[in-house]
Amino acid sequence: MREEPELLEPHLLTRAVSPTTDRFSAWHSAFWTGGTVLYAPSGVEITAPLYSLIGLAADGAADFSHTLVVLEDGAQATLLEETSSADATSRGIHAGAVELLLGRGAGLRYVQLQNWNESTWHVAHQAGRVDADASLQWTVGGLGSRLSHIHQDVRLDGRGAHAEVNGLSFATGKQRMSYYTQQAHHAPDTTSDLLYRNVLRDTARIVWRGMIGVDADAQRTDGYQRNDALLLSPDARIDAIPGLEIEADDVRCTHGATAGRVDAEQVFYLMCRGLTEYEAMHMIVHGFFQVVSDRIPVELVRDTLDTAVERKLGIGD
Repeated sequence: MREEPELLEPHLLTRAVSPTTDRFSAWHSAFWTGGTVLYAPSGVEITAPLYSLIGLAADGAADFSHTLVVLEDGAQATLLEETSSADATSRGIHAGAVELLLGRGAGLRYVQLQNWNESTWHVAHQAGRVDADASLQWTVGGLGSRLSHIHQDVRLDGRGAHAEVNGLSFATGKQRMSYYTQQAHHAPDTTSDLLYRNVLRDTARIVWRGMIGVDADAQRTDGYQRNDALLLSPDARIDAIPGLEIEADDVRCTHGATAGRVDAEQVFYLMCRGLTEYEAMHMIVHGFFQVVSDRIPVELVRDTLDTAVERKLGIGD
C-alpha cells in the first residue's frame, strides 16, 4: 500500500468486502496489518501457481491479514493460500478477509486451505466480483480451527460471468464450522456452480446456509448449489439450508442438500478384501471428497488438498 497506493486503494475494502457488513468485517478493517496482494495487469497470464502462507507464530497471537487479488481485463492466475499454526496447542485467532476482483475476460483459480490447529478461532468475510466473460474457480478447504465462521460471497456483475465454488470440510472432535454462501447474479447470461462436501466425526457440527440471488434483469441465469455430508459418528450433526431468491423469470436455478452415514455393507465388503475397518473408512472418506478434487484442474492444488485430508485422517502417521 505504501509503494503503490494509487493502484490498490481503489480496490481495498471498497468493492467486495465492506467494513459495514458485520462486526467481524468492521473489526478486521480497523486492525488489518498486512497479508497477500496479487495484481495482474491487463492481458498478463501467470502460468505458474503462486503460493501464500498465513501463520500464527506464537501462543495467544491474533492475525488480521487481508488477501487482495486484482486481475485486470484478460489476466490469468492461480493462487494457493494456506493457514497454519506454529504448533498443535498454541491458541490464537484469525479475523481475516479475502477480496477477489476479476476484470473482463479474466480467469482466477483460488484455493484457500484453512488448516489451523484446534485451539484457533477463525472468522473471515470473503467476497469475489466477476466481470463480463470472466471465470472464477474458488475452492475452500476447512480442516482446522476450534470454531470457524465464514461468509463467502460471489457476485456476477457482467454478462457471461462464471463462478465455480468448491468446498471441502472435515470436522472432528468438538469442532464447530459455519458457512454462509451467496451466489449473486446481477447480469444476464451468468452461471454459478457451488458444491460443498463435508465429513463429520465424533461430536463435530457444521452449519451451512446457501443462497442464490437473481436480479430482475439477470435473465438466462444458470445457478446451482449442492451440499452433501457424510456422518461418521451418531453424535455428529450438520444443518444444511439452501435457498433461492429469484426476481427474473427466465432462469434455471436448482439446489439440494443431503446427509447420510457410512454404509455398513460398503465397510464389510472392503474388510472382506483384506482392509481393516480403519482403512476401509479412510478409503470411503477419500472417495467422498474425490468429487471435489476432480473439479480442480491444477495438479499441485489437488495434491495439496489430498495431503491435508490424509493428514486429518491419520494416514501416514
